[in-house]
Amino acid sequence: MPNEKKPKTKCVEYLRHAEYYDMQSTFDELYARSQAGEIFENLMDVILSRENILLAYRNIKSNTGSITPGTDKLKISDIGKLTADEVTARVRKIVKGAKNGYTPRSVRRKDIPKPNGNTRPLGIPCIWDRLVQQCIKQVMEPLCEARFSNNSYGFRPNRSVENAIAAIYRLMQKSGLHYVVEFDIKGFFDNVDHSKLIKQLWSLNIRDKELLYVIRRILKAPILMPDGNTEHPTKGTPQGGIISPLLANVVLNELDHWIESQWQCNPVTENYAYRENAAGCPIQSHAYRAMRNTRLKEMYIVRYADDFRILCRTREQADRTLIAVTQWLKERLRLDVSPEKTRVVDVRRSYSEFLGFKIRLRKKGKKYVVQSHMCDKAYKKVKASLTKQVGNIKFPRKGRGEAGEVRLFNSMVMGIQNYYQLATDISIDCGDIGRTVNTVLKNRLKSGKTHRLKKEGRDLTKMEIQRYGKSEQLRYIAQSKEPIYPISYVQCKNPMSQRRKVCAYTAAGRSEIHDDLRINTFLLLQLMRAPTYSRSTEYADNRISLFSAQWGKCAVTGKKFQCISEIHCHHKKPKGIGGRDKYENLVLVLAPVHELIHAIDEDTIRSYLTALKLDTSQLTKLNKLRTLAKRKPIDLEKPNLTNNSHNGMTKETKKSV
Repeated sequence: MPNEKKPKTKCVEYLRHAEYYDMQSTFDELYARSQAGEIFENLMDVILSRENILLAYRNIKSNTGSITPGTDKLKISDIGKLTADEVTARVRKIVKGAKNGYTPRSVRRKDIPKPNGNTRPLGIPCIWDRLVQQCIKQVMEPLCEARFSNNSYGFRPNRSVENAIAAIYRLMQKSGLHYVVEFDIKGFFDNVDHSKLIKQLWSLNIRDKELLYVIRRILKAPILMPDGNTEHPTKGTPQGGIISPLLANVVLNELDHWIESQWQCNPVTENYAYRENAAGCPIQSHAYRAMRNTRLKEMYIVRYADDFRILCRTREQADRTLIAVTQWLKERLRLDVSPEKTRVVDVRRSYSEFLGFKIRLRKKGKKYVVQSHMCDKAYKKVKASLTKQVGNIKFPRKGRGEAGEVRLFNSMVMGIQNYYQLATDISIDCGDIGRTVNTVLKNRLKSGKTHRLKKEGRDLTKMEIQRYGKSEQLRYIAQSKEPIYPISYVQCKNPMSQRRKVCAYTAAGRSEIHDDLRINTFLLLQLMRAPTYSRSTEYADNRISLFSAQWGKCAVTGKKFQCISEIHCHHKKPKGIGGRDKYENLVLVLAPVHELIHAIDEDTIRSYLTALKLDTSQLTKLNKLRTLAKRKPIDLEKPNLTNNSHNGMTKETKKSV
């Protein structure tokens, strides 16, 4: 539908950021050139451009992981305090100015516990190294996306778990592929061969030797272990690095294309004319019909990061595929598979697990249809985590309070429902979990002879009404009156297939994701490039956000800005009295409005009021800003407009303006 409101996702947010910093056209050009097979030998100039560095800062700032410090104890907020010129110069010096070339600081190792009792190693680079990695990722991603397979879905723009599950469902049910080969690569991220990875980047026509050197140094960055020792890796990509998911896809992209060449994109298909369906996928049925008379193995891959499944039509083909792929991974990528977790499953008889779901086919009349649940491990984990959180509601942890613990419980419920609603039998799974959780809620939230669970509480938000308003299971905490979302009130959602027309690096593809900016983009770019002198990078970045959020209009008068000189960025709480460059403390106003906010002199106030001709609503907005700036509100009905006993600006105000 052309007028359908497009959902706001992380990808949309990143696209907006690229438009704000005038990098989208550059990324589009790189994508088109990569599709055409061009060779790239001078990418560092784009990577270290001012706009790309500031864009990297903005993208990292919007990520919650930016508050996690590395070995240097710095966060993204520390970088935000520097000016844009200082940040740009620092990044360029880190990459190119060092005597021995780029030398990343030690990566802080943190072990994340897994449900099976083991741990997953997480590497946290220093914030400046994260900024460098983000700069590289932004430029490399369009180059790689142009060459990546359509059958991979993990850590790629406009692709998700939902698309991968939809592909599995389609191949099982519609294509009649009943044999699934489950693969598990032993410690994939810890065993990536560095030399092989560099060669794969070279084969993707990324042949900037300086860039490849920087990537190699990133891969070999020393790791500071929890016990204080330092390790120097010879293989692997550190999980936690910004560029690691992209490099992981580069490694396994070769596998995707090799699997496709065996059947889906076999050269035989080129001899048959085909057309595209409504989704933009080629129709190759005639070619496949002819190929089934040969000894070729029919196989289709669905991959999400290092987790992938290969679907086959017969048991013989599946067994041969298992042997061939295992050998290929060993010989070409130097990766081993886990024999215990690698197997062939007939999904008409047993469940196959993928991305936290267990999937099979059940007989319905003369056909087989998909039946899916939470996998057993996920089921136990969800039940245990929700039950534990109920205990936290009864005895709130320090600093959270009862209401905070309830909100955390609700966020857990919504996250579980949003992810697992793709399972056909999710209502059964969540119903079982709900019975256990509700019993624990009733038992734990007793207070003497009374229950703390009530049927009435605060008014629900619009989202809560839409999602849980009709549920009879909804209960409230008596004291805080916060609702407790029912885990069992959930409905199955049909997973959506990935739309081939959607692309973050073409104008036509982006039109499927979001609408064009409906603001003065020329003025926006002028504002982005305007000097901020001694102002912080955070101030400069938030100024751009405000221009977009305010639709290019003054926050008081509602008048559209016509030129850069009209735009003044006002601190609601002036810096002279402790105000900061945070987004919520800034607002864009016309120059005379800014003067009027801080004005004290009666004659000055009257002259600006005469020129601006503010109505009642606009005057109210102005007075709110004056109050925050420690100025008396303007009262037009009084002879002395502000009841100030002195004229002129204070020293602090002059400083803040």
